[in-house]
Amino acid sequence: MDRTEAQLKRRLNEDQELNYPDFEQMWGRMEQAGYASSKGGSRAGANSPVRHRNWRKITVAASFSVVLMAVPVYAAVQYDWGDLLNHRSGVQAAISQNLGQQLGQTITKDGVTLTLHTALSDENRTVILYSLDVGGDKGNGIWDVNGMSLKDAKGNGNDMESSYQQWDEKTKRYNGYFETDWSPAQETVKVSLSATGIQSYSQQEVDLKLDTDSPERQSFPVNRDGLESFGVQPFKEGNERLMLSTDTIFSDPEARRLASPQIMAYRDGQLVKKSQGSVMGKPGDNGEYTSLEYYKPADVPKDETTYKLSYTKLERNIDGPWTFDFELSKKQMAGATMKTALNLPLEAGDSLNMIEQMVVTPTQIRVAVRSNTEPFPDLPYVNYTLEVNGQQLDGGLWYTGSEDRKLMTLRFERPVNLEITKDTPMTLVGKYKVTVHEDDKAPLELKNISGEKQTLIRQTGGYPVQWTYYMQGADLYVETKSDDPNFGGVNQTYIGKGKDRLISSIVTTKFRGDGNNHSINKYKDFKGKEASIYMFYYTTNAPDKETRVQLQGQ
Repeated sequence: MDRTEAQLKRRLNEDQELNYPDFEQMWGRMEQAGYASSKGGSRAGANSPVRHRNWRKITVAASFSVVLMAVPVYAAVQYDWGDLLNHRSGVQAAISQNLGQQLGQTITKDGVTLTLHTALSDENRTVILYSLDVGGDKGNGIWDVNGMSLKDAKGNGNDMESSYQQWDEKTKRYNGYFETDWSPAQETVKVSLSATGIQSYSQQEVDLKLDTDSPERQSFPVNRDGLESFGVQPFKEGNERLMLSTDTIFSDPEARRLASPQIMAYRDGQLVKKSQGSVMGKPGDNGEYTSLEYYKPADVPKDETTYKLSYTKLERNIDGPWTFDFELSKKQMAGATMKTALNLPLEAGDSLNMIEQMVVTPTQIRVAVRSNTEPFPDLPYVNYTLEVNGQQLDGGLWYTGSEDRKLMTLRFERPVNLEITKDTPMTLVGKYKVTVHEDDKAPLELKNISGEKQTLIRQTGGYPVQWTYYMQGADLYVETKSDDPNFGGVNQTYIGKGKDRLISSIVTTKFRGDGNNHSINKYKDFKGKEASIYMFYYTTNAPDKETRVQLQGQ
């Protein structure tokens, strides 16, 4: 696979392979709690697969379309999906049991054909398998189906929660699937599956004369494809890590929705691998698109490394709607579905996190946990597995954006040939505990604030925490870190109290359980030489802590 396709594939629809925090939910948390100001804020929380973006359709002339309808039937679907479903073993399991509902519906527009092959619907989710024929040659870009939604005649349903597709070199077309956590309340229902459009993209690059030794923000004019300018501010942590904080200003709202700008580093003509996952899309102080990207300084020596701005450009749009009408059924799944009501603490003595229900279907196992933790609902463990009769299933926490924000769902794909009955032993295992603390309310007094870095050591929760503060331009920066890895980190800070308090914006974003407790907070246009600084909360890590909860069986 060439680099361009790899980058686009990752951004557009490789949901199941990269886990990032659900930043949309985290930013909303601060606003709900009354902590947010116009300067913004975030809380790095549990990992969650990144959702497929919903691209806004771009209006073009209406195209002639041909729709071939077929009556849904149940049959073993003789179609080679390759390794498309490697991360959806539950879907593979259902297909192997002839539980797939064959659709066989096709729409062709402007020489591009979208075919729905198979639907699978149970109590946990609905998955649609499809192929996309773009004329036998994908060229140098990548195609994608955008704005998918599945709804019944009454409007019940949902946008597709995630999607994934890959190029099949043998058939010269894309294979893919759409997935939503919505499924009909009754066994059969007439539904419409609609897409706003089918689009192709290319990857563009712009040279950057970036000096990573300078701590100053560096701005680069772009003035093309809807991008006005691109800013980069380097932060170095000795020889351990180089963090590049970027911000993009757009002249075209459509470009803002699809560009996903980021930095690419090249050494000897070869792309340098980032040292950890990037954090992309957090709103800046003035609505800019920002990102955080990380490299090991040894991998990007100054005299041997060149940098480029890389972004996605829309090349072609075949406007929709692309609409398929069919009867969706979960009859065959219903007989193999088990629902178990539970009332179990996530760990001994924990009254705030209660396991409410487990739903086992032919494709997936879901465990619902209600969290009443403050200040925000969240589960205390980072990693979750499910032991089923001695077999370990890897899974994790998935934020769905439902109205019930306190109800968390742990999802586990069901492997092929795994038999489960009401007597099968099943144990939920949580590892690596992260605890939120709000007990440190005393202010830290910053004196003689200037462009010179000054450092204070303060005990927080029994851990020595290093606070470094300095002015850079008109902005005050406050960094916190500890040499003890069991200290999880200081979250957002603020200066003063009451309605006039000044809330920082968070430059860095931490992943729970990643071992990094370094935080950088910024106070834009700070005036003064002294400040009393407070923290909202801090976290501590217990990597070896484990909880085991027997869900059923002995």
